Amino acid sequence: MSYEFDDWFKRIRKMMEEFDKMFEEMLREPMYFSGEGKSGKVIGPYYYGFSVEIGPDGVPKVREWGNIRPGHVRPVIRDTIEPFTDVFDEGDHYRIIVDVPGVEKDKINIEATERSLTITASNDRKYYKEVSFAEPVNPDTAKAQYRNGVLTITIEKKEKTKKEKGVKIKVE
Repeated sequence: MSYEFDDWFKRIRKMMEEFDKMFEEMLREPMYFSGEGKSGKVIGPYYYGFSVEIGPDGVPKVREWGNIRPGHVRPVIRDTIEPFTDVFDEGDHYRIIVDVPGVEKDKINIEATERSLTITASNDRKYYKEVSFAEPVNPDTAKAQYRNGVLTITIEKKEKTKKEKGVKIKVE
């Protein structure tokens, strides 16, 4: 058990060293962005972050956020930032928490369907995030609050239809 835990930390340390090396290389050369038919040089700012969590199966899951994405030869900088987002399944509803600092409340747009939620926001910064749900939701029940750069959305799951009572059939 201790060996597996030590090995996991060694892999995380190696990944961190690779990120450091990637950022050093990126800062030495001009950056380019892609998005919505645009292509050109980006001066900055650059946003990148990640979180690591251990799933119920014991496998680490790395989630990346920001406007930097891996590319074929070099990272690609987007003109929109993917905000850090947490989705919590709370039984009969989902609670989604999104970090979107520096945006006025009236500049946030949220659209919901039965299977997904799309969040866009723009002021000095542009944010874009799509959240998919494991279970269908009722978009009409969505509520959102924005305080101190944190957007909190709650949305109820669709009621499951009751299973019809079956009839036993005799085999002849």
